[in-house]
Amino acid sequence: MTSPEQKTSRPLVYAHRGASGQFAEHTRAAYLQALADGADGVECDVHLTADQHAVLLHDDTLDRTSDGTGSVADVTLAELRELDFSSWKGAQIPEEYGAKSEQFLTLEELLEILRGAGREIGLAIEFKHPSPYRLTLEETVLELLTDEGWDRETGLLDNILISFMSFSPDSVEYLLETVPDRFVCQLVDDVDVLVLRHELDLGPIAGGTLANVLRAAQASGEKNLDEGRAGIAGPGIVYVREHARRIQAWLNNGRRFRVWTVDTAEDVELCAELGIHEITTNRPAEVLAQLRGRK
Repeated sequence: MTSPEQKTSRPLVYAHRGASGQFAEHTRAAYLQALADGADGVECDVHLTADQHAVLLHDDTLDRTSDGTGSVADVTLAELRELDFSSWKGAQIPEEYGAKSEQFLTLEELLEILRGAGREIGLAIEFKHPSPYRLTLEETVLELLTDEGWDRETGLLDNILISFMSFSPDSVEYLLETVPDRFVCQLVDDVDVLVLRHELDLGPIAGGTLANVLRAAQASGEKNLDEGRAGIAGPGIVYVREHARRIQAWLNNGRRFRVWTVDTAEDVELCAELGIHEITTNRPAEVLAQLRGRK
């Protein structure tokens, strides 16, 4: 099987949580739309439920993207299936994309969707931390993939080329000991204390403490990329703009780049000019159209 990057000179386009600009993130509709849009790959975030199922959710709580509340780690898969994960977006789901009750996905269900793509497709799996289950999250997912037929040396599971990502130093260290470094993406981004406090509703002390932890993780991630340990660099687009010298050094040293979340025409153009290899976006159809229209 030829890997996707061998087939095109333009940046590959990965759909961020599916085509999440159009349908609710991580839903069946979002991933089916991403395939219909022609995305080269898709990205997903994984958490473990109370009964140890790998499920597709970004947040560690249910409140933002469902009609439920509480921690993902405290509920079972059966309880999650009773919740509505799509209506908050306000998008009408076409009948062929499944009923409302079918929108929530486990990792196994996403694999089945991607197997049905009829073509080669990339899958970037992000391990979300901190997790109360720690590295059991990674262990569970890798065991699941192995049972499904994944070959860790080639990264292939049928027509799916799988890579892994995390901000967590512990997660990345575990992955680098377990799979080839070319399939490991070190995520990096700057830490903004005020944004953290606002998004998580934290006071100055708690916000400052968390910021220090995240800054340490960022420094560890940057070191991994400086030293060439992780094969894929995963900076946010703001980081790309604000750390041009470091980005160029990583490019010069042969790091493959996966940049997120690239939704504006200006940022798409910047990535293309820099020679970024993979663009992660909420709007795969629009980004693909722009890239294909470049001269």
